[in-house]
Amino acid sequence: MFRIGCHLSVSKGFFAMGKDAIRIGANTFQFFTRNPRGGSAKAIEEKDVEAFLSLAKEHNISQLVAHAPYTLNACAADPRTRAFAEETMIDDLSRMEYLPGNYYNFHPGSHVKQGVDVGIDLIAGMLNRVLRPEQNTIVLLETMAGKGSEVGRTFEELRAIIDKVELNHLLGVCFDTCHVYDGGYDIVNHLDDVIADFDKVIGLNRLYAVHLNDSMNTLDSHKDRHAKIGEGKIGLDAIVQVINHPALRHLPFNLETPNELEGYEAEIKLLKGLYNND
Repeated sequence: MFRIGCHLSVSKGFFAMGKDAIRIGANTFQFFTRNPRGGSAKAIEEKDVEAFLSLAKEHNISQLVAHAPYTLNACAADPRTRAFAEETMIDDLSRMEYLPGNYYNFHPGSHVKQGVDVGIDLIAGMLNRVLRPEQNTIVLLETMAGKGSEVGRTFEELRAIIDKVELNHLLGVCFDTCHVYDGGYDIVNHLDDVIADFDKVIGLNRLYAVHLNDSMNTLDSHKDRHAKIGEGKIGLDAIVQVINHPALRHLPFNLETPNELEGYEAEIKLLKGLYNND
């Protein structure tokens, strides 16, 4: 089954997000756990969650991805910023227990001139303090474009984090098409090679989700500017290869393109028509 969705607003509640997903033809979706630029989180309403879970079961909505706020930086130079990241993730993972069996995605962070190795140690250290063996959520490290001092531009950097985490069976990766392309992985002309490299370094068993985005910038630009599907440097043909690739096609795909709901609806319809259901 082709599982395709987009980023929806959690401010209206889970049931409302489910209704929006159905309306635009989605059978999965992604949402920010809280204000993406701040620290506030909407209170969990158990009746809303129950109504959503019933709706999701009826309409086969699954493999949801919760996205941590952009302000979460586990390897910041400022200890207060690192403390906020840890407190936020602890709270978010607790809240995710209302939606067990789904994914929590975060940007590994920016080391801010401390060096990649220090950044990796700080990220892994936070994960070692946050992850719990009884949790029902897989935490996903997102592939990054390498803008500024971002950690996670290469598969090797993500692998290094994973290797330093004790409960790493609770860790996976979210593959962002714009980020990997901007980061220097040529998914347009050498998708098979990129996937093979990912498998060699990290392992395809750790790949749980895909952010499906075109890119406004060229290969290896390290810019991280998303474009609508077919309107960027990656192009529609390459995106179609991604959604139909044998190693990827079973994963949940979430659009993070610069769209409102109507634009997402059009992209979902387009991609459904180009997905090989055989």
